[in-house]
Amino acid sequence: MKTLIQRVRSARVEVAGEVVGAIDQGLLALVGIEPQDTPASVEKALHKLLNYRVFSDAAGKMNLSLSDVSGGLLLVSQFTLAADTKSGLRPSFTSAAPPALGAELFDLLVAQARARHPQVATGQFGADMQVHLINDGPVTFLLES
Repeated sequence: MKTLIQRVRSARVEVAGEVVGAIDQGLLALVGIEPQDTPASVEKALHKLLNYRVFSDAAGKMNLSLSDVSGGLLLVSQFTLAADTKSGLRPSFTSAAPPALGAELFDLLVAQARARHPQVATGQFGADMQVHLINDGPVTFLLES
């Protein structure tokens, strides 16, 4: 499972012109699910999302996690993160999970996140989404689990 996280001042996802998920300060997480991913991958990814220290403490050091700052978490499925881009000039998506597995594991991630964190919003799995964000920093990391 690959998760591209961006520390944001705010972010929102629109589908067909309607906002389906939005947060203020927190993390936007673009989630790419691969065929070998399991519920254990989801648990590991969620642990990192909630505890990865990317927010500044009083001294200006990245020592605080999403949980520490009570920020929002916006989860957006993005199968293109799992693309194979090693050769050629066109991505191959054979390394992405089949849609049924992707939906199952993304739904599990959302459910577990909502059970453990008070502010969770999402995009819409499989939809054509427009993602708007104000990247804070900018701070962006690719997490793999």
